[in-house]
This record gives sequence, structure tokens and C-alpha cells, in this order.
Amino acid sequence: MSDSKFQLERVQGAPVSNEEILTDIRHAATLAGTNVISQRLYSEFGKFDPTTASRRFGTWNKAVIAAGMEVANEVNISDDRLFENLMLLWEHYGRQPRRAELTHPPSTISQGAYRRRFHSWMDALTQFVSYANARDVIPPNPIDAATGHQTGRDASLRTRFRVMKRDNFSCRACGASPAFSPGIALHIDHIIPWSRGGDTVDENLQTLCEQCNLGKSNVL
Repeated sequence: MSDSKFQLERVQGAPVSNEEILTDIRHAATLAGTNVISQRLYSEFGKFDPTTASRRFGTWNKAVIAAGMEVANEVNISDDRLFENLMLLWEHYGRQPRRAELTHPPSTISQGAYRRRFHSWMDALTQFVSYANARDVIPPNPIDAATGHQTGRDASLRTRFRVMKRDNFSCRACGASPAFSPGIALHIDHIIPWSRGGDTVDENLQTLCEQCNLGKSNVL
């Protein structure tokens, strides 16, 4: 004898509640494996029409925010955030990211934002590389300056990019790279430790994978 239970099915044409819409947006994001849910992605994994959510909440982005998800087509995103997202992808893949990879984690910004700001993917990459290659030094805060440091402790985005690019996005100790071993996390490490007076300058920085960086910390 079957042990199945009765299940309630939606009657065709019955109104959809706000909570049902929000729950389904969250469910679609889970199925897609991302917190950044676009209308296109929802059309693929959701069970309602995206326009239903747009009408109910005013806009698609407002529906996504109400569901606790991240919007995919946010407007007026600053250049700094666009570049930070590119740096995140560059580190994650250990190479120049591809446009299609903007639709997958760890990217939090969609293709549309780059197209609106830079008109083409290559222009976006060109502008990023020009920005990232410009040298900058973060000055120390008063407490660090009192200890004799000439720079701040944390490397800027520009410094991170220069050092990792110089090191071919590979660990200087073991050679591991996310380009060949997905999942490898790269860190920027002070060769002369900050605690021993080492400053945050290219010459005193190196790229290490997470395992080698933790191993180094345990030795010092």
C-alpha cells in the first residue's frame, strides 16, 4: 500500500501572495547556487513570471532585496566597486576573467553594469588594468606611524594586483595557482613581517597560497 500523502496543488489562476513570490525567489537562487539573482536566472529556475514580482513590488530589484538576495543589475555602481569585483575574479581564477564568469559566484556584479559603464568588456578590462597598475601607497595611521612604519598594514587593491600579477597569480613557495587548481586561495604576505618593521611595499610583499601562508605564520 502506498505511503504517499495528499499534497495541495495550486489552482490555475489563483492569486500569488507576496510571501510565495519571495520564497520562490530565494528557492531559485538556491537552485542556481548564487545570491545574485537576475530576471533571466529567475526565469530559468523560478516558477512564476518575473513580471509578477516586478508589478507586486514596484521593480524587480525591489523584489530581490525584499527576498534578501543581491540585485544583479544595480545601477550607478562606482568604478571602485566594479574594479574590486574584477580583482576578486582575477584572484579567484588566477587569470584574466571572462565576461561569462560575471554571471557566476564569486562575482556580485552582472555584465550589464560593465556594459553600461564601459560599453564593452575589453574596455572594462583595459580601464581596470590601467587603474590597478597605477602605484599608490596607503599612509600609516597615527599608531602605526609611531612604530616607525611608512605605510599602512593592508595592501590596497592596486598593490594586490601588481604583486599577484608579478608573481603570475601563483604561490611563491609551492607554485599553486587557482588557474590550475580551482579553489586555491591566494594571500598577500609581508616577507619581513609587519610586526618586525616590514612595510607594505611591492619589494616586501609576495603571493602565498593560504596553506603556505598559514604554515609561515606558524613558524614565525
